Amino acid sequence: MKISGAITALATPMKVDGSLDFTSLEKLIEFQISEGIDALVAVGTTGESATVDVNEHLEIVSFFIEISKGRVPIIAGTGANSTKEAIELTEEARVLGADAALLVSPYYNKPTQEGLFQHFSKIAEAVDLPQIIYNVPSRTASNIEVDTVKRLCSIKNIIGIKDATGDMDIFEDLKKQCSLEIDSGNFAIYSGDDETSFDFISRGGDGTISVTSNILPKLVSEMYEAAKNNLHSGKDLNERLSKINKLLFLESNPIPVKFALNSMGIIDKGIRLPLTWLDEKFHQDIQNELNNLKLI
Repeated sequence: MKISGAITALATPMKVDGSLDFTSLEKLIEFQISEGIDALVAVGTTGESATVDVNEHLEIVSFFIEISKGRVPIIAGTGANSTKEAIELTEEARVLGADAALLVSPYYNKPTQEGLFQHFSKIAEAVDLPQIIYNVPSRTASNIEVDTVKRLCSIKNIIGIKDATGDMDIFEDLKKQCSLEIDSGNFAIYSGDDETSFDFISRGGDGTISVTSNILPKLVSEMYEAAKNNLHSGKDLNERLSKINKLLFLESNPIPVKFALNSMGIIDKGIRLPLTWLDEKFHQDIQNELNNLKLI
């Protein structure tokens, strides 16, 4: 199975008291699908996976599958610091009917490259579900090196990597080292950095797993298509996205994007500690750009 295109790492709507808001989540999922997004990530970093418990985690994944009704692939975030826990979460996602899993590298415990290889290979061996490994060293303090990805990319069930480094040299090296699997359609490389996703896709990336597409799914989808097909419009679309791409990272994700979605009237002001609502000093900047983009 190959998943490609514009993929939204969806925020998890919450009420002001921090409880899950499934009414708003349904509205957000329908908005995404109606605007032409290619796939959705449930309970990833943007979905506050670190602060939902296991029961909530699985309830959210199940809800995504129920509401989407097969219209777009659902990728369940199932990464964990513990390999055993990641296997259990990934198996639960498979049973629920997820189309794939997104597995962030273990954070805080800082495994070696051999540890990372064994972690991802054990999950792939244990659970018969397409799996995307996720490298985001700015958050995890654990970088999945290209040589490790080279060892992983030929393993059954590992279908791709989300690379959030924004480093084009790393991207080119990944393409080179995993060329056989990429050319045969068995391995994909996804951008995990909105600011560099246009260049990433233009150079042969398979898609973008985006934060910005929470609020602009149609525009991000159009940018992907233009970049993939080398259309002149791609640069213009990327330019339109450039400012909001930066603004949505004024504070830790998903704080700014939740503020933006709230400003658009889609979700409530709910976020879970230790994350807090966006600092007031940033409100006007984001709202001005939302107004420029005709979102409010």
